[in-house]
Amino acid sequence: MARILIVDDEESIRSILRQLFEYEGHDVAMAGSANEALEQLAEAPADVAFVDVKMPGQDGLELLGRLREERPNLQVIMISGHGTIDTAVEATRRGAFDFLEKPLDTDRLLLTLRNALEVKGLSESVAALRSQVESRHAIVGSSFHIQKVLDRIERVAPTDSRVLITGENGTGKELVARALHRLSPRRDNAFVEVNCAAIPSELIESELFGHMKGSFTGAVQDRPGKFEQAHEGTLFLDEVGDMSLAAQSKVLRALEEGKVTRVGGAKTREVDVRVVAATNKELEDEIEAGRFREDLFYRLNVVPIRLPSLRERREDIPMLVRHFVQQMAQGEGLPARNFTSEAIERLQSLPWPGNVRELRNTVERLLILAPDDEITADDVELLVGKASGASGLGSELLAAQTFSEFKDRAERAFLLQKLRENDWNVSETSRVLEMPRSNLYKKIEKYGLQREG
Repeated sequence: MARILIVDDEESIRSILRQLFEYEGHDVAMAGSANEALEQLAEAPADVAFVDVKMPGQDGLELLGRLREERPNLQVIMISGHGTIDTAVEATRRGAFDFLEKPLDTDRLLLTLRNALEVKGLSESVAALRSQVESRHAIVGSSFHIQKVLDRIERVAPTDSRVLITGENGTGKELVARALHRLSPRRDNAFVEVNCAAIPSELIESELFGHMKGSFTGAVQDRPGKFEQAHEGTLFLDEVGDMSLAAQSKVLRALEEGKVTRVGGAKTREVDVRVVAATNKELEDEIEAGRFREDLFYRLNVVPIRLPSLRERREDIPMLVRHFVQQMAQGEGLPARNFTSEAIERLQSLPWPGNVRELRNTVERLLILAPDDEITADDVELLVGKASGASGLGSELLAAQTFSEFKDRAERAFLLQKLRENDWNVSETSRVLEMPRSNLYKKIEKYGLQREG
């Protein structure tokens, strides 16, 4: 989304352009004079400005010259109802990106805007890439619980203190770890993630500390471990509660000494690493059961951050849904459909054992499988589950073992829904689906579809 400034003394022109650009998803500001435009830019920078040439007081060309001096990154497009070749040449000479004549053509406007944003993007590609990464890993929510988390992140991120993030699966522990790194003085160095639950216990030491060539079967060359890779950056130990006791002992030593030794090696190597750990387990219980070292727990748990379950922050669900829809529309090409208020209420009533991760998957499923442009409460009930906590078709679809089985289950659900919508009138349903009636009868028989009640 770009921020666009429209500078024109005609209110009707400003209104038309605002409607056009807001419909395309951009943030639009308006000004009726050069002075007002400068005030708007002082409050919030813009990416592109559409500036009328003829205005009372300081005209558009004078404003253009000032903008090129004070805001060289702003792309300025001049518009005029009295366009001449001389004016266009002068505007170009002063640094305008383009010159458009009134009456303004919608397609030409949008093409010019797109080109201006592309040129602007060439000089900001690195910043744009970073922004995309940050957007993908954004922590979304305004509830009291999530604001407490954000406040603690802001307080501890600038320090080198170790952080232990706890919470159920799917609550966003990785997002917190990335936010801690992004807001820290180490942000320009590596963020290295280790999923302690996904690495076999016999390989965890090699992953963390590295190994020397020939130290074990398959070690064909020297290899640095995650501690070395994260030197001067952040090491994220995810699912740390699943780490073996032997690995825990070596991690404790590395934290105490700031040094690591590769498997099969004798040389110690100094590492400067900020460690952030996360787990969905109650480590105090693991300590009592003898599965986790108490001394390591106290080393990791300098600053604890507990993430609330989605059930504790249901008021964030509307914001999360909008965020996921926008993200999937921009990054995955899915349709940016609207969720009705009843659909949102139905989503808020569900139990969400998989938390935010489950909600994201659910939004994606609804965007793909819901039959109409707008997603309704009936879609949620059919494709996700009832408010009472029934598993719903969504769980049934995900339980499929093969892609073929998934397609069959999805097709059965789709046909059943269409038959219900048309009161089980096969002729009307086949017409709506643009499917031969004989084919529909075959599928009704194949899937054993029967009218309820």
